[in-house]
Amino acid sequence: MTGYERIVVGESFDCGVHVFTAEEIKRFATTYDPQRFHTDEAAATETHFGALCASGWHTAAAMMRQFVGRLYAEIEAARARGEPAPNLGPSLGIDELKWLKPVYVGDEVSFSGRIVAKRESGSRPGWGIVSVESTGVNQSGETVFSCVGHILVAKTEDG
Repeated sequence: MTGYERIVVGESFDCGVHVFTAEEIKRFATTYDPQRFHTDEAAATETHFGALCASGWHTAAAMMRQFVGRLYAEIEAARARGEPAPNLGPSLGIDELKWLKPVYVGDEVSFSGRIVAKRESGSRPGWGIVSVESTGVNQSGETVFSCVGHILVAKTEDG
């Protein structure tokens, strides 16, 4: 993602891949979502999931980690080229959060983003709001996660 004026609705980008391990799934769930299908492999086989699976919140956190890593890499690359780095504000929230399929042990989820909208902020002069649809697709090509997030992005002096 570049500066607000250069962001193009429809533009897509890859954010990276996250592999979900049993240890990580159980560690996250024990702390944040302690349901038996996330914390106990034997008990998980007796649930509708049939096996240990990641919490949806874990999948969302993995998406966020990949997304932020992508943004910071882009900022550093711009600086290395001697270009101004985009000035990003905080997230304004998430809409349409969906956990479409379970994420199981060993799943490799590829996260990507697509710019779906942008507009000038009505309450913060000099800033725009960019809406990004994020998706996660497993190694079988199945979409397992999606959401639409909104980010503040500074406009340039002349934009």
